[in-house]
Amino acid sequence: MKMRRKCRLWWPKQLLSSRESSSCFLLGWFVTASPASLDIIVAFTCSEVLLSQSSPCLEEILHDTHGNMPIVLQDKSTFSVLGQCVTDISLMNDAGIRGLPKLHHIHWNGLTVFEYDVHVIIYDTPVYGAHHFSLCLSSSHEQVKTSAEKPKWVDDLDKKEKLIDLETVILAINCSAAAKRNFERHVVLRRSFSLLSIFLVFFTFVGNLFAKFVASFSTLFFIVLQLFQLLFNDESGSWIYMASAKIFRTAWINIKIRCCQILYWPIFLQENDLRSRSCVEYAEKAAMHRHSMWSTLLVDVLLGNLVGWALLYHSEFVCLSVLNFVHDLANPFLRSGCVWLMGNPAGFKLNTELAGVLGMVSLNAIQIWSTLWIFAGLIFNYIIQGLAIIGILCGFTLLAALIIDMIVLATSHVSTLYWLISLLYSSQIQAVAALWRLFRGRKWNPLRERLDSFDYTVKQHIVGSLLFAPLLLLLPTTSVFYLFFSIVDTIINLICILIEVTISVIHATPYIKIFLWLVRPGRFPSGIWFEILGCQSNSIVSHKVDFADQMTSSEKELLPKDINREKSSILVSVLHSNYLSIGKVFWPHYKNVFMAFNRSSISKIAYGILIGRRMPFRRGTLLPSPMPWMSLPYKEYWRLCHDSLTACFRL
Repeated sequence: MKMRRKCRLWWPKQLLSSRESSSCFLLGWFVTASPASLDIIVAFTCSEVLLSQSSPCLEEILHDTHGNMPIVLQDKSTFSVLGQCVTDISLMNDAGIRGLPKLHHIHWNGLTVFEYDVHVIIYDTPVYGAHHFSLCLSSSHEQVKTSAEKPKWVDDLDKKEKLIDLETVILAINCSAAAKRNFERHVVLRRSFSLLSIFLVFFTFVGNLFAKFVASFSTLFFIVLQLFQLLFNDESGSWIYMASAKIFRTAWINIKIRCCQILYWPIFLQENDLRSRSCVEYAEKAAMHRHSMWSTLLVDVLLGNLVGWALLYHSEFVCLSVLNFVHDLANPFLRSGCVWLMGNPAGFKLNTELAGVLGMVSLNAIQIWSTLWIFAGLIFNYIIQGLAIIGILCGFTLLAALIIDMIVLATSHVSTLYWLISLLYSSQIQAVAALWRLFRGRKWNPLRERLDSFDYTVKQHIVGSLLFAPLLLLLPTTSVFYLFFSIVDTIINLICILIEVTISVIHATPYIKIFLWLVRPGRFPSGIWFEILGCQSNSIVSHKVDFADQMTSSEKELLPKDINREKSSILVSVLHSNYLSIGKVFWPHYKNVFMAFNRSSISKIAYGILIGRRMPFRRGTLLPSPMPWMSLPYKEYWRLCHDSLTACFRL
C-alpha cells in the first residue's frame, strides 16, 4: 500500500477571523525535509486585485523580500506565492474554529497530489516587542554529562531521515511579520507615500539635528577621555599612574569599565544587518544587547545617588563611626590579641623569647599605624564627602571600588604583619618537612614531582637532628601568631570580596531583561508545545486552498474547481511557547561572577592557608574585564555616533 504524504500547514491566527475577498493569494515559504513530508508556512495573504495591480513588479518584490531574510532561511527556502485561497462556504469545523483552511490539492515536484494527511497548525504571528518562538531550551547552554558509549538505538535514531526541519519552520514564522511589512512597503505604501512625505521629511530633519548635537557632545567627551588615556596609560610609566594603579587598583578597573561603556555606546546603538532585523528572535536578542549597557549605567547611577546623598547628609556620623571602629580594632583587639599571644594563650606553653620578639614587632607596627591614622582622621570627613560626590556623579560601583581600596590601604599594617609571619611560618613548615624526609631516607624530586629514595650521610643526619628539634619546638609559637593574623587578614579579604561580588552583580544583572520579563514574558520563549484541538471531519469547510511550489498564471487558470477524491484526515492544533522563569533569565549572567567560588578553589585556598601561603586572592579578579580601549580619529568617531543615531530615526 502506498504511504500517504504528510503535509503541515502553518496558518496565521489572524487569518481565521479576517474577511478576505472572494479570492486571495497566500505568500510564505515551502520547507521540504524529506520527499514524503512538506511544511507550508503561510506568512500573510494578498488580495487578487491588489496583486494584479502590482503584477509587473511582483517578481521584483518577491526577490527583494527574499533578499531581506536571514541567510539561513534564504539557503533553506525561497519566499514565494504559495497558492490561491478561494472562499466557498463559511461553516464551523469540528474543532470549533471558523475560517480554518482545507487543502484542495498540491502541486508537489511537478505532480498534482490529492491524497495526503494534513496537520493544520495555527500560530500567532510573532511581533517585535510582543512575543516570538524559539526552540532553545533553558538548559541548552549547560553541558549535559553523558556516558561515553551511546546505546545502539541512539545511533540508529540519528541515521533516520528527518521528517521535519523545525528550526527552519520556526525561523520562517519569526520572519513572517518582516516579510509582510516589506511586501506592503512596496505594494501598499506606494499609493500613500505622498500623504506621508511631509511627515517623513520633518521627522528626518529633526532626527538629523538631534544626531548632530549628540554626536558633537559625545565627540567632545571622547577627546577628553583620550587625553586622560594618554596621560595615564600603562606605557607612559609615569609615577602618578604607577602609584595610583597600585594603591587604587579596584577603582582603576571600574573607571576603565565605565569609560569603555561610555565610549562604546554608538557601537551598541548602531543598526545591525537588515537580515538580522527581519527575524523577530534575532531582533530581540540584538535589542537586549543594545539596551543592556544604558540600563546597567542607569541603575548604577541611581544606586550611587541613593548611597551618595545618604553619605553626604550623614557624613559626620559616618566619619565618627568609622574612626571609632578603627580605634576599637587597633586598641582592644589587635593590641590585646598580641599581648595575649605573648603570654600563655589558651593554656599553651609557648617559647617566651620568640613570642616576645613577634609580639613586640607586631605592637610597634600597630602603634606606628595608629599614630598615622590620627592625622588621617583630621581629613577623614572630607574623604567621606568626596566619596559621596563620586557616588552621585559616577555611580555606586566606583564608590564601592574606592571603599575597597581604602579598606586595603587602612589595613595595610595587618596585611604586612601577616605577610612577614606567613613567610616565617611557611619557611619553618618546609624545613620541618624536609628534615622529616631526611630521617625517612626520602628526597623530593621537583622534576618528576615525587619522592625518591636517597642515601644520606651520617653528618647530614646529625645536622638534621640538631635542626629538627628547635624548629619543631618553635613551630607552635609561630603557628599561634600566624593563625591570629591569618584570621584577621582573611576577614578583611572576605569583606573586600563581598563588596567586589556586589559590584560584579550590579554589572552582570540584566535589568532590561528583568523589566521586560515582568511586562511581557512572551519575549523570553523556551521551547514550543502544541495544543491539539481535534481532528476535522469530512464535512465541507470554509476555505479551499491550492498550493504550488512554482505556480504560473497558466497553471492557475487550469486549476480544477472540484475533484472527487478520498477525504484526507486533518489534525488541528495550536502552536504555543514555553517561557523562561525569572531565575533562568538572570542566572546565566551570574555564572561568571560565582565561577571563582567552586569547591576546588575553596580547597586550594584552605590548603594554602594551612601550609603558610598567602591567600591567593587578587583585587579585581571578580570584576568584569573592561573592553579594549577605543582609539579612533575624532572625525570617524563623530561619524559613527551620527550614523548610529540617524539609523534610529529611519522609518
